[in-house]
Amino acid sequence: MKHLTNYLGLPAAMALAIFANAGCGRDGVKVYHADASDATTPPAAAAPAAMPDAMPANMTEDMLPPDNGVQPTLQYTLPAGWEKKALTQMRVASFAVSQNGKQADISVIPLGGMAGNDAANVNRWRGAVGLSTLPEPDIAKLAEKVPVADLTGDLYDLAGTAPGSGDDERIIGVILHREDTSWFFKMTGDAALVAAQKPAFISFLKSVQFGGLAAPSTMDLSKLPPSHPEIAGMTPAVPAPSADDASKPTWTVPTGWQEGQLSQFLIAKYVIAGDGGVQAAVNVSSLAGDGGGLLPNVNRWRAQLGLAPETDPDVANLPTLDASGGKATLIELSGTDARTGKAAQLVGVILPLGGQTWFYKLMGDASVVAQQKDALIKFVQSAKYPDAH
Repeated sequence: MKHLTNYLGLPAAMALAIFANAGCGRDGVKVYHADASDATTPPAAAAPAAMPDAMPANMTEDMLPPDNGVQPTLQYTLPAGWEKKALTQMRVASFAVSQNGKQADISVIPLGGMAGNDAANVNRWRGAVGLSTLPEPDIAKLAEKVPVADLTGDLYDLAGTAPGSGDDERIIGVILHREDTSWFFKMTGDAALVAAQKPAFISFLKSVQFGGLAAPSTMDLSKLPPSHPEIAGMTPAVPAPSADDASKPTWTVPTGWQEGQLSQFLIAKYVIAGDGGVQAAVNVSSLAGDGGGLLPNVNRWRAQLGLAPETDPDVANLPTLDASGGKATLIELSGTDARTGKAAQLVGVILPLGGQTWFYKLMGDASVVAQQKDALIKFVQSAKYPDAH
């Protein structure tokens, strides 16, 4: 998995909000390459955290991730009128724009692994502007396709009133799924100003370039402030082990699997080459507890292949297999890779074990995935977990 290079304020579940100023003439455009050596950029906070598929409604940006990683870098063109703000623990980029006494806030937030339940995040945004919750099919109809770098994200334009003040407020939020990370770009503030800044916001999205990540990290929810409300369905995450960590599971790695470069949230990665330059990759990650639930994670993988979400009865009928003394769920999907636009296949295994949930995903060229399905199952079944009980 390629590393993410540019973080613009992580979205609501690590959301990213962006504000642009209306007249973006050539003379008013600034080009930034943000990295650790940029003296004008505040010191980077720890990298974003792996979260369950849906970010809970009471998730806030005052969550304190551990100091066990570094921020990714991000390149972008800053529209005229946007001012850089100090970063918070969750944001990788943060901006503000003001006009005639009105203000808007722009953030970019990345969430790894389990942050793929778009409907839950959009409903959270809807609640922030006094709108009612909608079912997932209705949320999907609201999405506008917009370019983000060389990929396509879903834009949600939500107008309402601020619950506290009753002022007209608007949120323009974009959700982008890139590899195993969900990126949230969000602009929120005065309704008229946000509407005026929408073209600049979209230009900003197009200018984004993702780079590499210096080190993997997870969010340890045990580091939340004592006063922070309980987050339903989530328990403190177990930090992902490093390559030489004794707590890392051991596997019998199939022939032909080559170790890939780890990015945040991954415990192991393997790349499998096929004929004619095609390939597939195996990603291994874990979360504490039920990892957000079976259905959200299945739908997260389905979204990566451009497939519609499943319902509970459908998920209940998925096949299972024996693995390390537990029952794992086997998922097989075919569709179009949202990153490349090419036909792809996915074989995934979700294994609850010892208070954690393990996620194994084989995804890539259909011919390679079909050939490697049995190898993946044997790989999962060969795993030995030091802390399993």
